[in-house]
Amino acid sequence: MIPVAAFAGKKVAVLGLARSGRAAAAALAAGGAEVLGWDDKPAVREAVAGSVALADPAGLDWRKIAALVLSPGIPLTFPRPHPAVPAARAAGVEIIGDLELLARARPDARFVGITGTNGKSTTTALIGHILGEAGQRVAVGGNLGTPALSLAPDAATYVLEASSYQLELLNTLRFDIAVLLNITPDHLDRHGGMDGYIAAKRRIFDRQRRGDSAIVGIDEPICRGLAVAYRAIPISAEGPAPGGVFVADGRLIDDLDGAGRPVLDLAAAERLPGRHNWQNAAAAYAAARRAGVAPEAAAEAIRTFPGLAHRQELVDTIEGVRYINDSKATNADAAEKALVCYPTIYWIAGGLAKAGGITPLEPHFARLRHAFLIGSATEEFAATLDGKVPFTRCGDLATALRAASRQAKADGIAGAVVLLSPACASFDQFSDFEARGDRFRELVRALRSG
Repeated sequence: MIPVAAFAGKKVAVLGLARSGRAAAAALAAGGAEVLGWDDKPAVREAVAGSVALADPAGLDWRKIAALVLSPGIPLTFPRPHPAVPAARAAGVEIIGDLELLARARPDARFVGITGTNGKSTTTALIGHILGEAGQRVAVGGNLGTPALSLAPDAATYVLEASSYQLELLNTLRFDIAVLLNITPDHLDRHGGMDGYIAAKRRIFDRQRRGDSAIVGIDEPICRGLAVAYRAIPISAEGPAPGGVFVADGRLIDDLDGAGRPVLDLAAAERLPGRHNWQNAAAAYAAARRAGVAPEAAAEAIRTFPGLAHRQELVDTIEGVRYINDSKATNADAAEKALVCYPTIYWIAGGLAKAGGITPLEPHFARLRHAFLIGSATEEFAATLDGKVPFTRCGDLATALRAASRQAKADGIAGAVVLLSPACASFDQFSDFEARGDRFRELVRALRSG
């Protein structure tokens, strides 16, 4: 835990007491603040009773509160702000998040921030891996899983995955190295539309100054424009990126100094399959180079990257069938990244559908031998697949995995994969995508044990 002394002797309200909120409350208390916590879910309040002083924000005298620390899952503006937000604003109370608290607790540290609609978790972990392999004192977290204030207090560099929600809660944090991978429609209800979503993502570059680095993917139009606007280092998985890092014929090319030098055949990076991971590798390499890592060391660390749980994670290979956990694919765009990597797929999909469903994935339906549908999206997905891909309504993950395994083994096609890439949120049946992926992993291991 990292104590936050910026509010010593003052009252701070912490709204939302899941992982990041609990960490923030503990860090503020350790720094001498009087913490008043609240969560709208009674079960969460019961779980933290005794460790956090609970106070319903509806009853607070906001004139006596120094700051409102808002968990990123709680609406700041859209579709409607939590009632505590306008109350705090009316009293002139600062509204911030845990990343902001980390910046105030560790003002002398270096901060590397990564955002984007897809790929940010892998890129964050990969940057942390490269810096660690190069001997730097690094801590990796944020939206990736480990709350920012639960990271090591003595790291020299904090590599932070920053969601659009978290970026909205920054007031002073400056990223020495800021990475924007891509922007495609997502979370539009929380940002009032696409313009609001783009504006939130752009905040990763706020307060940067001369000597800092902006790194932007240029493989789609929105970010190409932003790369120009911020004079960013360009990265690409699809073509040349003069002055940046790109991939050509599967090889990572370093053009940061204008030399256009191949540094790594990405086929050797076995835990980074697919073109989307080429972009992640290019971004991580560019960030590592700007953080002082030598080209050869950065390339070798990419090659040895062990991968990330729930992102095309190879769980096991049983009787020639690979079982792949891609539970992090919570929308169609993310699921597409996995579908393009495998020619013969027994696809487990479904959950709580996002806008647009799986219609954008139709160009890849030929790769699907069969779809096994789960969760509340079942009927919507069945209607999209009808007449195009054979499918089975399975209801839950255990049923889907058993059915997919049986069919994959019976068909006996070389290179077959059973792929959990749901293209959906998990909240209809699981607490989060990690819980969904963990359950898939358990079920696969049970298959092996018989």
